[in-house]
Amino acid sequence: MPVSNPPVDAVLLDIDGTLVDSNYAHVDAWSRAFRDAGRAVPSWRIHRCIGMDGSTLLETLVGSSDSALAGEAKKLHGEYYAAASGDLEVLPGARELLADLNSRGVTVVLATSAPESELTTLRDLLDVEDSVAVVTSGEDAEVAKPEPDIIAVALERAGVEAERAVMVGDSVWDIESASRAGVRAIGVLSGGISRGELVDAGAAAVFDDPADLLEHVQGSPVFAGKVRA
Repeated sequence: MPVSNPPVDAVLLDIDGTLVDSNYAHVDAWSRAFRDAGRAVPSWRIHRCIGMDGSTLLETLVGSSDSALAGEAKKLHGEYYAAASGDLEVLPGARELLADLNSRGVTVVLATSAPESELTTLRDLLDVEDSVAVVTSGEDAEVAKPEPDIIAVALERAGVEAERAVMVGDSVWDIESASRAGVRAIGVLSGGISRGELVDAGAAAVFDDPADLLEHVQGSPVFAGKVRA
């Protein structure tokens, strides 16, 4: 692939479901957590909420984020997800994509709202610190995706204007969050959300996974602003 300089200054990337195959580990952990806390929730409903702000997820699935049930479920989810973290895998092409973008002079930003404990695990697994310039976490905004707060923090830390950035994410919440912040978004299917839903949420292009995006990056919004939905 010929090397050229992209017309953007930064690429913001979600981690769960975008760079690491972790969405279904979250679904399983939440499913067990809700059941053990006393309120069974169907896994398909949980999957629809993965990528949301944690409080919004709890309000959507059990009606409250500050009830005893919600508090117990949140605690158990953390425990169950941590226990499963050894089985997580980096998605194909994730490391190579970040290295490629960094080599072209792009500021690579991990724009996630994952809690610090989960983020540490994900960063250790990814092993891409040499390619990454900026990282956000759930500690950086009171309300996470689909609100634009995390994206705004990421842009500020990167010193980049919204129109000079692109967001890559796997959920409609990633795409909506980017859109609200004025950032173009690229979707990936690796989180289990359909192409149509990502496009309807505002994705300018959709790829299978990081490897697919890397293969076609010069025809993507990172370089040409072209739509491949």
